[in-house]
Amino acid sequence: MELTLQPLRKLIKKAGAKRVSDKAASELGKELEERTKTLLLEAKRLSEHAGRRTVMKRDVRAARKILESS
Repeated sequence: MELTLQPLRKLIKKAGAKRVSDKAASELGKELEERTKTLLLEAKRLSEHAGRRTVMKRDVRAARKILESS
């Protein structure tokens, strides 16, 4: 999955930056993809543990709590 630079720039600007380089936006995209992949793998594991093939909102929330505590 590839995130485009414009939405990433928008996120950085919402955090208070006046200007955003392409490299900064690209680096944010890489970080978000990496963290999201970790989160979703954990959510998938939780759904499979519950005997479901569908990842649900509660799996994502539980995965986030697990990852935040570790």
